[in-house]
Amino acid sequence: MSPILSWNLRERSSVIYRFLHIFDCVLVCFFLWFYVWIYNVPWSPYYTHLEILLFLSSFFSFHYFQLYRSWRGWKYYREFMVILQAWGAVIGFLLFYFFMFKISIAYSRTVFILLSLSTPILIFLSHFLVRKLLRFYRTQGKNIRHAVIVGAGDLGIRMAKDLENIPWAGIEIIGFFDDKLEKQEVLAPLKKPLLGKIGDVETFLVEHDVDYVYIALPMRAEKKIFDILQNCRDLGAQILLVPDLYIFGLHHAEIQSLGEMIVLNFNPERQWKRTFDVIFSSLVLIIGSPLFLLLAVAIKLDSRGPVFYRHRRIMATGRSFACLKFRTMVSDAEQQLERLLADDPVAKAEWEQHYKLKHDPRITRIGKFLRRTSLDELPQFFNVLKGEMSVVGARPIVGKELQAYYKGNGEQSAGRYCSMKPGITGPWQVMKRSDIENYQERVELDDWYVLNYSLRTDLVIIAKTIKCMFSGKGAY
Repeated sequence: MSPILSWNLRERSSVIYRFLHIFDCVLVCFFLWFYVWIYNVPWSPYYTHLEILLFLSSFFSFHYFQLYRSWRGWKYYREFMVILQAWGAVIGFLLFYFFMFKISIAYSRTVFILLSLSTPILIFLSHFLVRKLLRFYRTQGKNIRHAVIVGAGDLGIRMAKDLENIPWAGIEIIGFFDDKLEKQEVLAPLKKPLLGKIGDVETFLVEHDVDYVYIALPMRAEKKIFDILQNCRDLGAQILLVPDLYIFGLHHAEIQSLGEMIVLNFNPERQWKRTFDVIFSSLVLIIGSPLFLLLAVAIKLDSRGPVFYRHRRIMATGRSFACLKFRTMVSDAEQQLERLLADDPVAKAEWEQHYKLKHDPRITRIGKFLRRTSLDELPQFFNVLKGEMSVVGARPIVGKELQAYYKGNGEQSAGRYCSMKPGITGPWQVMKRSDIENYQERVELDDWYVLNYSLRTDLVIIAKTIKCMFSGKGAY
C-alpha cells in the first residue's frame, strides 16, 4: 500500500472518531431534551444552562478517558467500562454543580435519574454500531493498519496467527525481524517474509509506512528491546511489547502497581467472577434451602453419621481447605477403603489411577442418588461464599493428585491450577465427567479452563451442568 493511500485511510479514521466525539456530546444533550419533553417538564433557562454544561463536561470527560482511542482487537465490555467511567465523571461534576449553587430543586429528579442511567447504555449502542460497520469495512480489506513483528520465535508466530484470526481488527502483518532465523521455511505457513535482522527495524521504519511494531522477544533480550524503544519511538509507528506470559504458563496475569513498581499478579482476583460467585451462590442457597433440609433428613434416615462430609482439597496458591459435600458413604468409609484396597488388587489399581471406584460398596442408597444427580456437591456453595471456591473452575483435587499428575508431567499445570480457585463445576463435569479414562485428559481440561475462562464460558458450563444433573451421565 502506498504511503499516500495509507495516510488517507488513517486520516479518514481520525475524522470518524472526531465526528463521533462531537456526535456523542450532541447525543447526550438530545437525551436531556427528549426526557424533558417526554415527561412534560416545563423548559426553563436552568435547562439551557444544563445543556451547555452537559456538552462541555461530556466533551472534556470523554476526551480525558480516551473514549476515542483505537479499539482494534479490544473486547466490547472494555469499551463499555470506559464509557461508564467517563459518564460517571460527568454525573459527578453535575452533582457538584447542583450542590454548589443550590439549584437541584430547579430540575426534575426523574429526568436526571433517567438521563444518568440510560446515557452510557445508549452511547455504547451507538459505538457498537460504529465498530460493527468498521469491522465489516476492515474484513473487506479496507481501513487496514500495517504492522511488523520483531521476533520470529514461538511468541511472534503465535502473535501473527492470533491477528490472522481476527480480521475485523484490520491489522496486517508485513513481515518479521529476527536475528536467529536463517531460513524462511519456518514462516512459510504464514506467508510472511523475513524482513531482516532486529537491527534493521529502524531503517525499515524510516523507508516504509508502518503503524505498529510488536516486540515479541523473550524477556532476557532486554538490551534489544531497549534499543528498539530508544531508537524507533519517533519514527511514526506505535511500539507495543508482547509480554511472554506463556513462559510462566498463564494468560490471566494482572498488571498491578506497588508504589512506583509495576508487578504482574499471577493470582488476580477477577472482580466480575467473585461478584458472580456471591450472587449466584446466595440465590442457590436461598431458593434451595427446602431441598437442603429434605436431603439432610434423607441422609440421616438412610444411615448413621453426619450430614456433611469434609475433605481436604487444594485451592488457589496451593493451600488446602475443607471442601463440603453431603455425605454419600457410610460413616467408617476410610477404614473400609483400607481393607478393600488391601484385599482387592483390581480396586487398588483403579483407585490409584482415578482416586475413586466405579462400583464403590461404601456408597449408601441415598448417596447413589446424590452422586448421580451431583446434588452431593450443593454444600460447596458455602465454600464459594467463604471465598475458597468458585462456581465454575478447575476440579477440586487432593494434594497427592497435584504432586503426581500436575507437577509430575513436566509442564506448568500445577502453577496454572493454583492460580485460581477450584470450581463446583467445570469443563471436566460437562464434557466427560467420570467417563475419562486417562487422568491426563482431566489435567488438560483444567489447563484449558484456566487459560480460557470468561463470563460467557462460565454461563455455558453452568447450563450444561444442569443438563448433566438430569441425565446423570458419567457420575458415580
